[in-house]
Amino acid sequence: MKTLRNLQGPALTLALLCGLWLIVILGLLVLKPSVYNLGTVTTILQFSTILALVGLGQGLVILAGGAGIDLSVGGAVSLSAIVAMLSVKLGLPPVLLPVVCILAGAMLGALNGWLVNGLALLPFIATLGTFFVYSGVALAVTGGAAQAGVPSWLLLWGRGVVMGIPVPFLTLAIPCFALAGLVLLSTAWGRWIYAMGFNERSARLVGIPVDRVRFILYSLSGALAGAAGLVSIAWLGSGRPNIGQNLELESLTAAMLGGIAITGGRGGVGGVFAAVLLLVTLKTGLLQLNINTVWQVGIVGALLVFVLLADRLSQRWRS
Repeated sequence: MKTLRNLQGPALTLALLCGLWLIVILGLLVLKPSVYNLGTVTTILQFSTILALVGLGQGLVILAGGAGIDLSVGGAVSLSAIVAMLSVKLGLPPVLLPVVCILAGAMLGALNGWLVNGLALLPFIATLGTFFVYSGVALAVTGGAAQAGVPSWLLLWGRGVVMGIPVPFLTLAIPCFALAGLVLLSTAWGRWIYAMGFNERSARLVGIPVDRVRFILYSLSGALAGAAGLVSIAWLGSGRPNIGQNLELESLTAAMLGGIAITGGRGGVGGVFAAVLLLVTLKTGLLQLNINTVWQVGIVGALLVFVLLADRLSQRWRS
């Protein structure tokens, strides 16, 4: 207990994260050792790619403070995938499909940024509203049907595997996290984001363009959601209007579990990456144990509450 008291904020959260990792791994090894094989690892990393991209955008928005949150990410993933597939059906050259998918996501994120900055809406309310709009539009224009017609070269990328590791994980998820970590630790933009999260009023007084940075972060979150939509298209072979279901809860849990403070200003993307792998491993294990998906969602929600309580407890210990 004394050791835990010496840990603060993200450090405490990451310590708990390591403990949860051990519990999950040992628990699954005892209950069903056959879960751990190369095929399962590949599946975990493939699912992790989608959640990692969305979780990265969510984490950056929260890190900048201002009560920032992006609850629309699940809807943005679904709608960007549908927009890209419908564009191809309407005559868009298939080679431009990745560009359209990511650009559509960026535009959806920019709309969130405009609602939060331009209209001064609370981020929680604004992005919750756009979540329903994006998800509803994706279902309405497709009638709930998957959109086929993915070009073969994109399937080769989306389903490719190198030594058991999915190609999208190697070429998209890891580079995005590495670049985000480099920006946060080594550039003025990174210092601005932390300063905004720590004390937004002071950040404005010293000349940091808070509104512009926040707008860009929301746009970036949307672009990453579009990239996740692209991965889903390339992997599953179709654009699915419900592919983003529950990603808003899971990405928020990954950000919190990974050490990013809900108030912003504390944390990093490395913890988010590790938390994503933990969450997907846990869900895959539960699936292998034939546990209903309803319980899986409940467990993710319980993890979110657990992390928030741990963060609040660490604040009390510091005081």
